[in-house]
Amino acid sequence: MALGKYSRVDGRKSSSSYCSTVTVVVFVALCLVGVWMMTSSSVVPVQNSDVSQENKNEVKTPVTESNAENNNDARNDENSKPVVEDNGPRDEGQQKQFEDSQGDLPEDATKVDNNVSTNQVEKNDNPERTENNNADKLEEKPGDEKKDDVLEKKEDGPKDESENATKNKVDGEPQVENKESESGETKANNPDDNEKKSEENSVKTDGEKGEAQVVEKEENKKDEKTDQGPIEKKDNPPEVFPSGAQSELLNESTTQNGSFSTQATESKNAKEVQGASQPQNQNTYSWKLCNTTAGPDYIPCLDNLEAIMKLRTTKHYEHRERHCPDNPPTCLVPMPEGYRRTIEWPASREKIWYRNVPHSKLAEVKGHQNWVKVSGDYLTFPGGGTQFKHGALHYIDFIQQSVPEVAWGKRSRVVLDVGCGVASFGGFLFDRDVLTMSLAPKDEHEAQVQFALERGIPAISAVMGTKRLPYPGRVFDVVHCARCRVPWHIEGGKLLLELNRLLRPGGFFVWSATPIYQKLPEDVEIWEAMKKLTQAMCWEVISITKDRVNGVGIAVYRKTTSNECYEQRPTNDPPLCKDSDDPNAAWNVPLQSCMHKVPVAPSERGSQWPEQWPDRVGKPPYWLTSSEVGVYGKPAPEDFVADYEHWKRVVSNSYLNGLGINWSTVRNVMDMRAVYGGLAAALRELNVWVMNIVSIDAPDTLPIIYERGLFGIYHDWCESFSTYPRSYDLLHADHLFSKIKKKCNFMALVAEVDRILRPEGKIIVRDKVEIISELENIFKSMQWEVRMTYSKDKEGLLYVQKTMWRPTEQEKITYAIA
Repeated sequence: MALGKYSRVDGRKSSSSYCSTVTVVVFVALCLVGVWMMTSSSVVPVQNSDVSQENKNEVKTPVTESNAENNNDARNDENSKPVVEDNGPRDEGQQKQFEDSQGDLPEDATKVDNNVSTNQVEKNDNPERTENNNADKLEEKPGDEKKDDVLEKKEDGPKDESENATKNKVDGEPQVENKESESGETKANNPDDNEKKSEENSVKTDGEKGEAQVVEKEENKKDEKTDQGPIEKKDNPPEVFPSGAQSELLNESTTQNGSFSTQATESKNAKEVQGASQPQNQNTYSWKLCNTTAGPDYIPCLDNLEAIMKLRTTKHYEHRERHCPDNPPTCLVPMPEGYRRTIEWPASREKIWYRNVPHSKLAEVKGHQNWVKVSGDYLTFPGGGTQFKHGALHYIDFIQQSVPEVAWGKRSRVVLDVGCGVASFGGFLFDRDVLTMSLAPKDEHEAQVQFALERGIPAISAVMGTKRLPYPGRVFDVVHCARCRVPWHIEGGKLLLELNRLLRPGGFFVWSATPIYQKLPEDVEIWEAMKKLTQAMCWEVISITKDRVNGVGIAVYRKTTSNECYEQRPTNDPPLCKDSDDPNAAWNVPLQSCMHKVPVAPSERGSQWPEQWPDRVGKPPYWLTSSEVGVYGKPAPEDFVADYEHWKRVVSNSYLNGLGINWSTVRNVMDMRAVYGGLAAALRELNVWVMNIVSIDAPDTLPIIYERGLFGIYHDWCESFSTYPRSYDLLHADHLFSKIKKKCNFMALVAEVDRILRPEGKIIVRDKVEIISELENIFKSMQWEVRMTYSKDKEGLLYVQKTMWRPTEQEKITYAIA
């Protein structure tokens, strides 16, 4: 009785408790459904709202016919299941998803549970096709626009996402939506990270799970769109980083190794590669200021005072030649006090900031000849010189009036100006479409080359001493000397014979000096010696005239185009060089008092004059034959064309538009690894000039660069370049750093880049992804601003800008201190 009584009481209590529980559960469920409906209306497309509601309530009914008809229902049903600890098979599918797809969501969206159904994994069985779809979509916008888009999306909220999801169709065809491309930063997804996220999500509340599932459905819809195969595009928008699948360019430099689209196209291995390539301690980079006698003007290979002091003689200007230290410096050169951003071209030709090159000695010595004057905060350049006090343009036009065959900017395109002063001659030849390599030593004419570079005029610090100049033979159309103070006539004419090596057959030597028009005993003696020497060299006197405006005389000589004159000379003096002597050999080669024979075979370089400018820039030289193999492995003429087309496409679609460079601030450009000079040719319509560098251990393509009307120089990047600090606005390094890393001091090259690049100057590096990652960290340690990084297929691009930052601690360079 008692037992039954108690049973009835328990039953009543149980029933009442049960009803209360059901009421609470139903109420909570309705609230959750209401909240979910409010949120899902702004996130999930309308057509899937029913399925999503069913999944929200987690009604686990068997799916039969509908599962076969609608794959979306199956995916949503799969995603609606609670998170469990046993994710073995699902983790494998998840990993395969990240292998197949480059990542369709921004990083913050991947923080939710990312379970993937088996059907989805099976459908996503074509990773190559999916990757190409993503890449094509990403190349439709420049990087800067994508960054703006993602900022707008974050501010607009879920509503904009639903609108974008609806708009992501063109003519009924679904489009791949890659939100990661809009995040401005790409990181590869890691399966291990996803496992950890799954474990974290397993302890979330029901409301958090619902929010996660909403995002999950968005991800599945994107994956389904991706799985539908290649998308046919009606229009082809401009590419940010063109693909240009030219296999012939891959063998040598991998320049064309896939398209550099945006950061969102990095592969899933990017994070692993970056982690492996980065130093174990990124904060170990430390920088010091170079403490030298030269201070802000330090040129390591020209200011090695220790080596200069050991020279036995300086009779032949040995102290002005290169003497590079065994261990190149890794310190940073200080800036002049009060340094300011350089004045833009063409205004810079007339004036520069005095504080940038704070030297007034030349103005005191040469001011009366209109070289340079100090005017308040500026150094001004009236455009004169020792031989053209009344302006360089009159002097330039007078030369052509005297010798019409010179034809500035047509027949004569590439000029060498020896003893250039402040390079006003070369600066004003730009008005005649002529490119001038100005050359002068670092001597008592204080900072003359530095003035030229600050003005935006090409120049290098070099001297005609005991070694050949670092140029190939027979490349300059005109060589000019205006009171250049070079003793051409002494020691058998050794220095003039070096000019003969550099001058094209049929090219002109323009000499403006006092022996031509003055009758002082010394001048008469030099003139007679020059007459005898030039006749023996078979140079023809074309014109000897006097410019009455400037009161100077000009003599113009032309180099012979045949060997008949050499054979008919009464004496072999100067002698002909041995056939084994290569006229193109120019790196640390001693000067020789001999002349090389003129090439006469139709297929030899130098036997014909190049085509007129600008036709010569885009055509393969006549002496490149199909029997020769080019740098990239194809027949040489085809190789040349492929390289030119590649760089035209890169410049047009990427450098001019995709990187956000303000080209009005760019004047002095250096291509640190030029090959055929394709980059310089592609930039020729801009107001820039490009110094093309051909490494001494690379294929010797520098003659090709000159043949197309461009210029450059040989160099070894294990040593410092012969230029002043802060000389260039833009540096371009295509697979240079990876080669140097195998060869010599990597950090010394980085310090050299800092030395020759101006504050607010830029560098574009194209190289292997591990090199890009390492350089990014190094540049950040120097407080440089990283503007853009891209990578794909283990190749990358880095675009950074130097800042005004300088370290405070100093490093004493003992060999550079007097």
